[in-house]
Amino acid sequence: MAVESAPLVVELPDGSKREVPRGSTAGDLAAQISRSLAKKAIAARVDGQLTDLFRPIEHDAKVAIVTQDDPEALGVLRHSTAHLMANAVQRLFPGAKVTIGPVTSDGFYYDFDYERPFTPEDLERIEAEMRKLSNEDQKVSREEVPASETQAKARQFEQGGEPYKAEILRDILAANPEAVISIYHQGAWSDLCVGPHVASTGVIKHFKLLNTAGAYWRGNEKNKMLTRIYGTAYFSEADLKAHLTRLEEAAKRDHRKLGRELDLFMFSEAAPAMPFFLPKGAHVYNKLVAFIRELYDRYDYQEVITPLAYSPEMFRTSGHLGNYNENMYRLWTEDECEHAEPGHLHEELQADSFVLKPMNCPSHCLIFGSRRRSYRELPWRVADFARLHRYERGGVVHGLARVRSFSQDDAHIFCTQEQVPGEIEKFIKFLYEVYEVLGFSEILVKLATRPEKRIGSDELWDQAEAALAKGLESGGLPYEILPGEGAFYGPKIEFHLKDAIGRTWQLGTIQYDPNLPERFDLIYIGEDGKEHRPVMLHRAILGSLERFFAVYLEHCAGAFPLWLAPVQAVVIPINEENDPYCREMVDRLRASGLRVELDNRNESLNYRIREAQVKKIPYMLVVGKKEVEQGTVAVRKRTGSQEVMAVDELIKKLVEEVETKALPA
Repeated sequence: MAVESAPLVVELPDGSKREVPRGSTAGDLAAQISRSLAKKAIAARVDGQLTDLFRPIEHDAKVAIVTQDDPEALGVLRHSTAHLMANAVQRLFPGAKVTIGPVTSDGFYYDFDYERPFTPEDLERIEAEMRKLSNEDQKVSREEVPASETQAKARQFEQGGEPYKAEILRDILAANPEAVISIYHQGAWSDLCVGPHVASTGVIKHFKLLNTAGAYWRGNEKNKMLTRIYGTAYFSEADLKAHLTRLEEAAKRDHRKLGRELDLFMFSEAAPAMPFFLPKGAHVYNKLVAFIRELYDRYDYQEVITPLAYSPEMFRTSGHLGNYNENMYRLWTEDECEHAEPGHLHEELQADSFVLKPMNCPSHCLIFGSRRRSYRELPWRVADFARLHRYERGGVVHGLARVRSFSQDDAHIFCTQEQVPGEIEKFIKFLYEVYEVLGFSEILVKLATRPEKRIGSDELWDQAEAALAKGLESGGLPYEILPGEGAFYGPKIEFHLKDAIGRTWQLGTIQYDPNLPERFDLIYIGEDGKEHRPVMLHRAILGSLERFFAVYLEHCAGAFPLWLAPVQAVVIPINEENDPYCREMVDRLRASGLRVELDNRNESLNYRIREAQVKKIPYMLVVGKKEVEQGTVAVRKRTGSQEVMAVDELIKKLVEEVETKALPA
């Protein structure tokens, strides 16, 4: 009895220890430490596990109180706000069925099955109901359902008109029959959830519902279309307002909107989620590729051109067929169909039909293994801009950011284990040079380490992680470790960029892979005359060129630097008397390698200038009688600044700006 009543010992982040009575919660501990800490507390970490403030501490443990200032707290708040929204929806719209409601990078969403889509007026009503629920300050509690009772709970959900909850519950049981299920309650409302959540609805004060969208259940277009409501939440009104301002700016910069307005790209149902780059967009795309190619020469990469379609055998060897089938496009011919055994067409096509490649790495392994190689050839850096195809479900494709047909600035480095740190250091130098030219100055570096499900021995993983860490340290880069976020075959370094409005995008990566060389039985002859297995590094700087195009278009809001701009300048005569001088100027500018247009339409000067600014053309070159007489031009930047220059001086300035890849002033 004395043992049962003995207090628990908790260790705080500063190393100090406290005794708390058995049955105490993390919230009780926060109150014991200080009133101010209890007021700011949102959740807790118990032995590293994020948990509710109101859950009892069950054993001696290391405990950290998560406050509003902790980055993890915002996710807890937003998850709880999603529950608040679902509660409000079901109060206002009887018969609405809830499905899932996760946190996103800057907010949350919930998917609902209802008889009709929700309108903007509905969102206003839902928000008002959420405020009522917040003011009611309902306590939040957690119920744990043992495995023996989960089937009964699933039937209860089904009978209560919640088929999605029942389906989710049965899927959890199918994956783990011994799973303990958690359900969160606030007032009379409840939902399946792993948590954690805030202690009461009164904590949730500053939120906004943003918009709705259609979403297929589980992202599968064969399933029912649901209505998704997006929202966000913050701990202060000021932070919420700042976020909404960023969203307004992001909407102005939306690459889909800019792509239409600037005539850069289009989509067609003839090739769903596969972009058509129009002449201006193709120009920018090709300039980016040419820029990377220039640097490939300097950094000693060799470019190859590889087929798009392959026998399925290659992807069986690589392991992609069997693990990646649902994302791969297959090809068949009438001849194959005619010769298939009756009733076995599907099996034969699945076994024998060619594959449109979704990645380049297996084909590069074929090249490496096509002949005997010596250690003197290593490192071998092979690059490839081949078009790739991946089947993405209709519910997840998004403009250029997620497409089914794309190209990458993809390269692979085959090297020895000892060469890995040096190759990483060289890659980092390459990557930073590219990002500096493109105007990205804030770069966050993260090292993603071994996941729970992985291949290879712990010894190999130790080597791989140490090699990547050494490469980062040799490059002098501070980095954050992402435990368990590596690929199943090896660890990776991620480079996250902040854009002009503070959003973060993961673009560059370098990944360590001992797996594919093993699968393809790749060898080189070492200095000792014996066979050795190379290491393979997968690396990209821009990543998918389509996705980078979207990111960069939004980063610069369509105002490309001069070297990338599809049209670098437009010459605008004030009247037709100035046309001959303007035509001569256009010829001289074009002869200097500049992309220039003449706008001598019968429209007002202000109209033509305004249209050029809307098109984000860097320079408007206005010519009137005075400029003709003096051999000059009135130079107007898209930012509005103006100056008069001699034509020769202008050409020199623009050519230098292009050659140096200068960023817009």
